Parts: sequence; structure tokens; C-alpha cells
Amino acid sequence: MTPASAIPASATQARTRTNALVAKLWNYCNVLRDNGLSTIEYIEQLSYLLFLKMADEIASDPFTEKEAMAVVPSAYDWRSLVRLQGEALEQHYRDILGALGKGTGTTLSTIFAEAQNRITKPALLEKLVKDLIGRDDWTIQGTDLKGDAYEGLLAKGGEDTKTGAGQYFTPRALIDAMVAVTQPRPDDTISDPACGTGGFLIAAHHHIREHHLGDLSRDERLALGAGRIRGTELVTGTARLAAMNMLLHGIGDADGPSLITVDDALAEKPTRHASLVLANPPFGRKSAITVVGNDGNVENEDIAYDRDDFRATTTNKQLNFLQHIMSLLAMNGRAAVVLPDNVLFEGGAGEKVRRRLLDEFDLHTILRLPTGIFYAGGVKANVLFFEKKPPRADGGPNTSTVWVYDFRTGKHFTLRQRPLRRDDLDGFVESYLPGKPRAERVESERFRPFTYAELMARDKVNLDVTWLRDPSLDDADSLLPPAVIAREIVEDLQAALAEFAAIAESLDNPVGGASEPIPPRLSLAE
Repeated sequence: MTPASAIPASATQARTRTNALVAKLWNYCNVLRDNGLSTIEYIEQLSYLLFLKMADEIASDPFTEKEAMAVVPSAYDWRSLVRLQGEALEQHYRDILGALGKGTGTTLSTIFAEAQNRITKPALLEKLVKDLIGRDDWTIQGTDLKGDAYEGLLAKGGEDTKTGAGQYFTPRALIDAMVAVTQPRPDDTISDPACGTGGFLIAAHHHIREHHLGDLSRDERLALGAGRIRGTELVTGTARLAAMNMLLHGIGDADGPSLITVDDALAEKPTRHASLVLANPPFGRKSAITVVGNDGNVENEDIAYDRDDFRATTTNKQLNFLQHIMSLLAMNGRAAVVLPDNVLFEGGAGEKVRRRLLDEFDLHTILRLPTGIFYAGGVKANVLFFEKKPPRADGGPNTSTVWVYDFRTGKHFTLRQRPLRRDDLDGFVESYLPGKPRAERVESERFRPFTYAELMARDKVNLDVTWLRDPSLDDADSLLPPAVIAREIVEDLQAALAEFAAIAESLDNPVGGASEPIPPRLSLAE
């Protein structure tokens, strides 16, 4: 980890200001929680008010290139709100939310879609408007500051387990490592089909600005926020957080086309392809919707999507997202996708998808992740890195070697006492050799190559490969603290229950061979 003394003063000051702003916003959240608001509901209210305040600041700037009237009509702008108080302010706020949520297709309409006032006490709303939001100049604080502050709030929102908000958040350390090795470029079209609050899209945009900004023309810089970076999110409330998050980070325009589409990404074939897909599809294996592939039809389903570009019919959400991403990728496009362990070893539809992935794509790297890094409990996940390739002239498979990095065995993290940090993944990033030929990779204790033939010979093409043994199992002196052991037991039980529930569901409604028993994980150490 970089020592504090090595961090530039400007970076330290920015971090201090960001932390202070997050603390200010979060402290007020505690007050609103006593009024019955969840963290996510509170952040939604902030999104509405922050937008109105920033639109007013832009309109008041004599050097601005935009007319505020084109974004927010004067009857519903910030100044029309702050001149009121009490019940009159609350009623006008409701009118604003209703009026601005009527449009479609713009960032404005995405932020205010189905918006409702959740702050039932006029006095609390007035304090939020005049004492918290109104006292800061958000547009002059800098994109990084206000964007990082908002993202800090979103991260805290992931801790709101009662509302299940954690499923929309991926640890920033993991996002940054995935972006570091995939190296987004200015000419990339970048997509996340399950974007949550937009973390992958923002990190990709930041990487491009950090590494390529000096080489871009003004038009090329503007193009970064004009459609090359896009996301899809099913949940309206989460989509509004993503749209606001991107806007605060300088991506897109308030009155321009929305870069976040509110829809079910699995419902239809992609109409636009991406050269880079970064994604962490929602946790949970069973979906209420069956996606029917070209391997047959399913009867007695209430809802079914017809996707003839899929090879396997299944209700497993992660398998369907993986198939969707395979279709979403442009030729020679690359993807980095977080997926749970069952995708690597499940039979039936899972085996079909894995065979296609190895044959038609170049699945070159798998990162095995430890438990304790996601807000959703009991998650054992991996990151699959693959590229879409044209068929080979000799008819052979596009995957020749899969490199597996075991970042799980012997690694122990918790969300509070020992959270995952970016430097924890330095070993993986260095082993990956981003930007260099994979032929130069070097085998190590945690990084091993497996040939196509070796993997295809495994039962049901099981890609859940292990070879390391946890040192704590052999060394009495290395026993973990009781709290960590207890947490890992709970997570193992949660993961096992999820798998047993999925088996029971598949036995009740067999789809695409999903009723086959799930094979035990195969270990090279056994």
C-alpha cells in the first residue's frame, strides 16, 4: 500500500474533502433513517435534489454553454423550490418529481422516472434542501469530488441488507483490477448489461481519461460520454442512481440521451454490439423467467423469452447473462464477467454453455475470488475473461489455454474488519500481464495454465479447478480468529443452501437438463 507521505498533497486534500462531504451526507442520512427511510431511499432523494441544484448552478454560470431552461423549466427548477418552506415546499417538491418524470429517453427522465417523495415530514425536507444540499456549490467542487462523494454513499448503501441493496454493488477494488487488466480504450464501445449503479462504466471512463486524455481531440473527448459507454439496468430505482452517478462523474448530458437503459437485458437480442463488456450479473441462480434457446421449447412457463442466439434453455440467471454477453460482444471484443461457482461446474445447460465458451471464444483467464468481499452473503464467485473470435480455418477450438489464478485459497476478507483493497489484487494484475502477449505469462504458486484438452476431459467440462490447500488447515499456529472462522462457516452454509434450493427447483421444473445432480467440485490436489 502506498504510504500517506507518498501521496501528492493535492490527492490527500481531495480525499479529505471527499471524506468530509460523504460524512456530512451520511450523518444526515442517520436523521432520515429515524424517519423510516432506508439508505437507498435516502440516496434517491439526494439524487433528485442534487440534480436540481446542479442544473441551477450551471444556469447561473456566466461562462456556461448551456441554457438551464432547456433542462429544467423555471416552474420546476431549484429556485422555485428553495423560496418555499414547510408544507408548501413539500407539495411543490411532489409536483416537481411528477413533472420531470414524464419524459422518456433522456438522462433527466431516467433520474426522475417514477420518482416519489419519501420524506414525509416537511421540516426534514426543508433542512435537506436548505441546510445540506443548498449550502454547497456542487458544480464548482470538481467532478471527481462530487462524484466520489456520491459513490461513497452508494457503497454505504450496499450495507443496507434489509433492502437487498448489496446485490447492486461490486467492490471497487475488484472493479479497478478488472479494468486495469482489460485496459479500456477511447475507441471501445463499452457495455454493462446489468449495470447496477454504474461502477464498471465509471471506472472504465476514468481509465480512458487517465491514460488517453492527452491524445484525444475535443470531439473524441465528447464522444466518450455520448454513447460509447452504456449500461442496462432492470430496476428503475437503481437505474436512476446509475444515471446520477455517471452524470456526477462527467459522463453524459442531463438533457441528452440517457446512457442507462431501463430494461431486462435478457429480453431481446442485442441490437448494438460492444468491444468491451464489464459486468457482475445479479446474484441468485433461479429466475422467474425461462430464456428459451435453440435447443428446444419449454411448456408450462408463465413467461419465456425466445432467444435463438442462445444454445441452452435454462432459468439460471447467470448462465443466461453469460449467453447474452456472448451475443453482445462484437467480433474480437473482450469481456470480464463476475460469475458464481455454479456456472463453472453445473451440468445440463451449464455444460453446453461452457463447451461453447471454450470452442467459439477464447476463455483465457479465470480469477477465483475469496468469500467475504460481497455484500450478499454466501457468494463464491469468479471472474471470467474471454474474447470473441471468428471460427478457425482448421475448425479447431478458439481456446487453447486457460490460466487460473487462485485468489481464494488462504485468503480471508470481511466487509468491515478486513475489506478487500486494490493492492490485494496486485499479484493477479501483475501475473495477468495486461497489454502483453499471454505467451509471456509465468506459472506461479497461484497462477497455473490448463490446456483445452485437459479441461474438456474433465467431468461435464468442470472449470472449477483447485490445486492449493489452505495453509490454516495444516498449521495450528495459523488458525484464524474465531470471528473469521464463524463468518466463513456461515458463508459456506449459505452457499450450500443456495445450491440445494436450486437443485430442488430444477427437480420440480426440469429445463434443458438442469435436473441433473450437480457434481462435486473436482480438485487437482486430490
